[in-house]
Amino acid sequence: MDALERVVKPKTKRAKRFLEKREPKLTENTKNAMLIKGGNANLTVTEVLKDIYAVKKPFAVLYKKKNITRPFEDQTSLEFFSKKSDCSLFLFGSHNKKRPNNLIIGRMFDYHVLDMIELGIENFVSLKDVKNNKCPEGTKPMLIFAGDMFDLNEEYRRLKNLLIDFFRGPTVPSIRLAGLEHVLHFTALDGKIYMRSYRVLLKKSGCKIPRIELEDIGPSLDLVMRRTHLASDDLYKLSLKQPKALKPKKKKNISHDVFGTTYGRIHMQKQDLSKLQTRKMKGLRKRRAEKSAQDGGISPKKAKSA
Repeated sequence: MDALERVVKPKTKRAKRFLEKREPKLTENTKNAMLIKGGNANLTVTEVLKDIYAVKKPFAVLYKKKNITRPFEDQTSLEFFSKKSDCSLFLFGSHNKKRPNNLIIGRMFDYHVLDMIELGIENFVSLKDVKNNKCPEGTKPMLIFAGDMFDLNEEYRRLKNLLIDFFRGPTVPSIRLAGLEHVLHFTALDGKIYMRSYRVLLKKSGCKIPRIELEDIGPSLDLVMRRTHLASDDLYKLSLKQPKALKPKKKKNISHDVFGTTYGRIHMQKQDLSKLQTRKMKGLRKRRAEKSAQDGGISPKKAKSA
């Protein structure tokens, strides 16, 4: 039996807390990414991994030693590292004559490879080559995707979903304007994917809403898609399944329209509108003749007093 698959009972409180963090939860933790160098990674691939690690921190683990593995042929080493570091996302960099400056981005489901897409680096500008001020570590980026291929092609659509999963960061309950300072822009054009990183500058505009300017901070990558390993529709659907406790309970007699307006239905007994009290006006008062006709006859005359 594999050492990582054994049921281990904690002996200390620290080990108990460590195992509790890895237990299945209704609301999962922020996904961590592991960045791995291949056995023959060159300087360009190493710099790319370092820059992606700087963007992804603190939700990333960078392996500095080289690991001789081929993810498209043997995935056992990736699954081992995923269990060891508790990472569900990975980025693997390698370089050879057949596929120079190679990146493989992917994600795991139940510690097994779910999706994996191979990208080739054609042009790269690192963080240190751009001398502008950088965003603070751990800043949640805004993701922008441009290009029809992200909606029309199935492989590009899955790549878009994978990039969102990789760079989205933690889920936050609220957002402040000053915190929106990092933009990651992905463009699909003429068979290439262009990745650009910008810092948002809020300038004075003379009114309440500030003027927005974008400043390039790096890294910049020109990528081309190579091989793909996509999950089947059934496995992909299984990975998106949510526990029943997270699904909102359906409330009776409540509906919503396309604009998000909530409508409620109230059940009441049948009302007798003839007894409905309306506003009293002199013009709406009944005459004596109408009242007597309603009562079924002429009212008796009053007797004269003697």
